[in-house]
Amino acid sequence: MGHLETVTAGWLGNMLFEAGISGHKVLMDTDSSFGGEDKGPRPKPFMLAALAGCTAMDVISILKKMRVQPEGFQVRVEGSLTDEHPRHYNKIRVVYEFTGKDLPEDKLRRAVELSETSYCGVMHVYRQVMEMTTEIVIHNGMLRNESLPG
Repeated sequence: MGHLETVTAGWLGNMLFEAGISGHKVLMDTDSSFGGEDKGPRPKPFMLAALAGCTAMDVISILKKMRVQPEGFQVRVEGSLTDEHPRHYNKIRVVYEFTGKDLPEDKLRRAVELSETSYCGVMHVYRQVMEMTTEIVIHNGMLRNESLPG
């Protein structure tokens, strides 16, 4: 059997929960239309965050080994929810945005490919159950994260 990880979700009242993840605490809530107070994100977007974080860490790690240092890097994950209940993601789009001068496109693409096919466990699971697409965007020059859509 592989490594066992455990996450807890403790109720704090109304719809507010505190998740315990590897010694870290994260709040989850919903808005007032569902009985919450909007003190934290809803649970489903954590699925998108897990994918973004997993593949982003892979890509940066691989690029360091390739001696490629972008000035900026961001992964944006967009998930389409079904209309019927239980509502779930059925399509995910992953956009990798790199910023920097003279970045080697072949190495950026290879790092993304390796993450998606060999290293990112979250990607591996999601590909089994939903449609996924990938886009790579390379900006020549510095672009601040807050100016990126999403």
